Amino acid sequence: MEKSTVYFTDFRCPVGTSQIDKLKKLCIAAGIRNIDMEGKFVAIKMHFGELGNLAFLRPNYAKAVADLCKEQGGLPFLTDCNTLYPGSRKNALEHLDCAQENGFNEITTGWHVIIGDGLRGTDDCIVPVEGGVYCKEAYIGRAVMDADVFISLTHFKGHESTGFGGALKNIGMGCGSRAGKMHQHSQGKPVVNADLCRCCKRCAKECGSDAIFFDTGKAVIHEDICKGCGRCIGACSFDAIHNPNDNANEILGCKIAEYTKAVVDGRPHFHISLILDVSPNCDCHPENDAAILPNIGMFASFDPVALDQACADACLKADPMPNSQLSDNLAKPDWHHHGRRRRLGALRTGHHWFAPRHPRPDSCRGRLPDHRPSEKRNRNRPLILVTKST
Repeated sequence: MEKSTVYFTDFRCPVGTSQIDKLKKLCIAAGIRNIDMEGKFVAIKMHFGELGNLAFLRPNYAKAVADLCKEQGGLPFLTDCNTLYPGSRKNALEHLDCAQENGFNEITTGWHVIIGDGLRGTDDCIVPVEGGVYCKEAYIGRAVMDADVFISLTHFKGHESTGFGGALKNIGMGCGSRAGKMHQHSQGKPVVNADLCRCCKRCAKECGSDAIFFDTGKAVIHEDICKGCGRCIGACSFDAIHNPNDNANEILGCKIAEYTKAVVDGRPHFHISLILDVSPNCDCHPENDAAILPNIGMFASFDPVALDQACADACLKADPMPNSQLSDNLAKPDWHHHGRRRRLGALRTGHHWFAPRHPRPDSCRGRLPDHRPSEKRNRNRPLILVTKST
């Protein structure tokens, strides 16, 4: 298979050029105008942020992408699906209120917000997954599948279960209905090592299903209530919670890839990722810790796998931000990690029909983006990366 092309531009802006201008130029250079959108519904999938979180992408970026679609005769709308866990986005009414409060509305973006899986998260389509190994069919929000064109706009950041949250996570997990999210998270439930538990109860505060109790003086996860989202694992500072299924996160990554395939197959699709405000955890959290990496830039491609690979490579090249969770962890003498190239972990996508294990960063051809200033390059001109997706 031919190598996929990923386009990149950094956040440096000379006087008279805004980041919004650069984002539009990036999308045009990457080929978004090659998509026929005339009179067609265009779903722009993004994350509206949990209430209390401030790391999500600003509405200005969504407006820039939607405006490009409108210029091409498209009928764009911003969309996301309801969450599996209790929070401010568990049903369509609260989800819309959350989006409004975080700045996503017809005035700020110029376009409507539609919750993809309906009022209770049950309005979905069963979509066959051609070649699926872990998922023969996917449960996708109906409004997402009703669109003629699909575009993802992703905040690339860390994630407690998948290592990082990129385009595949935004599409595969994000477009799943509540049944679809349960389907992807069903590969085992976490357990507590009572000897390590300090009864700080932080895990219970982060739990997405109110499944953690302290009747014995230590945390106990009730398996019949737990949904398997894994947020408690990332919340515990004492490594007291783990998933006894050693390959649970790897299988989760494979399911996310298969759900992504279900979403994009058979229709035009385009993908954009921004590496900025790189929080260590997902934007689903009602808070965000300090950024663990510097703001690197904006990426665009027709291939979401290549896009995630390019973003991961760029992050692995970057130096951790001081006074961040990442720099603190790397400074611990007993901290287990896999070296500079593996700091964020890996979202393993898994299959020959979609993407094998991610190739090593060295296998990407073309210069990887450098977040440091360079006076030699025209800051208004996107840099092209050629990266493998097979």
